This record gives sequence, structure tokens and C-alpha cells, in this order.
Amino acid sequence: MKIGTTLSYASGFLRAAEEIAQLEKAGLDTVWVPEPYGFDAVSQMGYLAAKTERVQIASGVLPIYTRTPSLLAMSAAGVDALSEGRAILGLGTSGPQVIEGFHGVPFDAPVTRIREIIEICRKVWRREIVTHEGPKYPLPLPAGRGTGLGKPLKILTRPVRDDIPIVIAALAQKSVEQTAALADGWLPVFYHPTKARNCWGEALDKGKARRDPSRRPLDVYAGGLVGIGDGLESYRDHGRPGIALYVGGMGARGKNFYNDIFASYGYREEAAHIQDLYLSGRKQEAAAAIPSSFIEETTLVGPEGFVRDRLAEYRESGVTALNVSLIGDSLRDRQQTLERLKNLV
Repeated sequence: MKIGTTLSYASGFLRAAEEIAQLEKAGLDTVWVPEPYGFDAVSQMGYLAAKTERVQIASGVLPIYTRTPSLLAMSAAGVDALSEGRAILGLGTSGPQVIEGFHGVPFDAPVTRIREIIEICRKVWRREIVTHEGPKYPLPLPAGRGTGLGKPLKILTRPVRDDIPIVIAALAQKSVEQTAALADGWLPVFYHPTKARNCWGEALDKGKARRDPSRRPLDVYAGGLVGIGDGLESYRDHGRPGIALYVGGMGARGKNFYNDIFASYGYREEAAHIQDLYLSGRKQEAAAAIPSSFIEETTLVGPEGFVRDRLAEYRESGVTALNVSLIGDSLRDRQQTLERLKNLV
């Protein structure tokens, strides 16, 4: 089971990149580079390629609406070349508030778009002359939708790999099913190892049933806050503000995918209450309203035996790679946390 973490911007990107280089020496396998609505992820991934030697560099995630499929393929191939074959293309939808508010692009047909993007990216990496007849990304652009001068092309440069891993941050049932059928990996959010099956099990089974048998089994990247040792239980609450942000405020009322997932775990009343508090500006109260049972059951913080049991639950639920946040007041502390986790894994 490989171990990954998300790049943190708390101390600035350059310091964060240096920390990733040091964590790599302690055994880190993957770094996920987010792209909400701050700096773009691809330029940072290129910088990380130069600062590291072994760690996989994953976009975590690129919103599908902000780039054409061909540009997504080109960007992934570029990072893959700079890192000598260590790129992962992580894709997701973001949400209507960001896509339509910040980018000015309609938030529509996410399942169709992701399917077409996967098909086009793999054609680009194989250096095929790219044509596509999908409803969202017809290539070349058909007559009547442009100058009529569009020409089928293939990528000029030669990618290091002709099949770069594609990981999808999927939440809705149809999207998860498609991810299990077509993608190389799945990046769920708020993953609960003992309740995830009830939420996504049917969708995963349907998708895997129509998966190309020539592709590797689907990787599942999940985890949580990590701290191994006695007397660390108070650290579990460090994740509350982030959970409250997503469950309560990342989306409008009635259109918050994260709130829907939280409710599906049996916390329907709590999910509504957290959202009410957050949207009314009572963010600390929203964080405090997150059930302690959820915090305990989705973190890897506690004595070694507790963490070992949690790891077994993640493994049994189908998780193949961890995506975690490391507890520690200093880089050395976080390196030691990673080393302890590596020993348990």
C-alpha cells in the first residue's frame, strides 16, 4: 500500500515543495497537487518534477471544464517527460460555483465529458492522429462550428509513456461507476472504510463488470489524518475545519456533493445542521457539530494498535493506496510520522 499526501500551501509553495523533497527521502510515494482557484497545478507539478527523484506527481485535481482534452493530455505528457514517467493525471469536476463563477464556463454533462476526455487523452499519448465524434468534444470541429479548417493532428513530441494513469475524483453514482469501468484510479472524498460500501458499492461493482480486462485493477486512493502514538487523540479535531468547509460551504444548499456523501453515511440530520451553521457564518460551530464518531472512524490518529486496525479496515474496503495528512509541528516530526506509517503499512 503506497502512501501519498496533498501538497500544503500553508507556508508557501516553495517551502511546501522542499518539504515534499524531504518527505520523499522518508518514503513518500505520491504527492497530490490541488487546483481549486489559486495557482494552477501544472506549473507546480513541473517544479516538483525538478525537485524530486522518485515520488509520483499527481494533479489532485485538474477541473475538467478549464482545459480542452488535448491540453490535459499535453500537460500530463509534459510533466511525465520532466519527471521521467512519474505523472498521474487526476481529474475532477470542481463545482458550479467555481466553474461558472470563476471560469465562466457552463457546468454540464460531467460524466459524458470525463468519458470523452479519457478517450482523447489515451489517443494523444499513443500518438494517434486524434479524431473524436463525441457530443462534447468533436475533433476536428465540424463544419458550421468554426472556420471549417480544422485538421486531424497527432502530438508533435513523443510522450515518455503511452498510457499515463488517469485518476478521477468521483462522487456521484454514475460517475463512480464510469470511473470503475474506464479510469486507472479513484480518488473519493470523506472516505469511510466501513460505510463506503453502502454508499458506492453497487456503482463500483457495475463499473468493474464492464472494465477492460487488459487494464490493471482500479486503484483507490483514500485515508485521513495520521498520527501514531499515545496521547494524540486531540489531534483528530484538526480536520474539523476542512470537513466543515466542504460539508457546509463547498456548494449551494441542495447542490453540495460533499454534503450528500456525508448524509449518505447516516448523518443526514447532522449534514443539514452543519450546512445551516456554515452558510449562516457560524463556521466554528459547524466544525464542532461534526460527529465525533465520524472523526474517530476516518482518521489514523492514535496508538499503534488503533492505527493498525484502521489500516486493516481501509485495506478490506478496497483501498490500495493511502492519501493522508501527516501530524507534526515540524518537518522532522512529519517525517517521523511518515516513517512510522510506512513501517505499519
